Amino acid sequence: MSKIVKGPDGKTRCSWCSVTPEYLAYHDIEWGYPVNDDRRLFEKLSLEGFQSGLSWRTILAKRENFRAAFHDFDFNRIARFTQRDVNRLLKDEGIVRHRGKIEAVINNAKRVQELIKQEGSLAAYVWGFEPDRKKLAKPQTASTSAESIALSKDLKKRGWKFVGPTTVYAFMQAMGLINDHAEGCVIRSKVESARKKFKRPQVK
Repeated sequence: MSKIVKGPDGKTRCSWCSVTPEYLAYHDIEWGYPVNDDRRLFEKLSLEGFQSGLSWRTILAKRENFRAAFHDFDFNRIARFTQRDVNRLLKDEGIVRHRGKIEAVINNAKRVQELIKQEGSLAAYVWGFEPDRKKLAKPQTASTSAESIALSKDLKKRGWKFVGPTTVYAFMQAMGLINDHAEGCVIRSKVESARKKFKRPQVK
């Protein structure tokens, strides 16, 4: 299957963004662009965890519901969630009602607080795993990498949950740690330009 297709404007894009209309805007203005905001990074990693075993289409369609349910992924608020909140979320039809994944987000909110105390920011920590571009696989040919395995392993060591290597690799693709837009995709060069201008956060 070709990794690129022509979009509604006649320009070539990653073929996956043609699966459903909701993917197009996500692909064009969000996926792969570098992110350094801790809350947005926590959201992306949390949603990738919810996506495990499901389609991204399902998660994207429910994203605003997730944001409402989890206070826009304010991890300081989520870290204070109690069993009462878990019960509330398990009744929320607007999100994925999976106890393990819900409890993982609450657990990970506490872990990110610890990580920020140690590293300065979640962004600085994550960007420390940026791979050498020369060692990357060709775009959209891998589901894990040495870096996603290393990041997954370190997060698990720190007590994070639902952060397997495949989930972490999808997170890396989404938040711009790698540019995995297909060669020939009109957005690839835009993401590459954004990555060149992006100031990498540093560990304090």
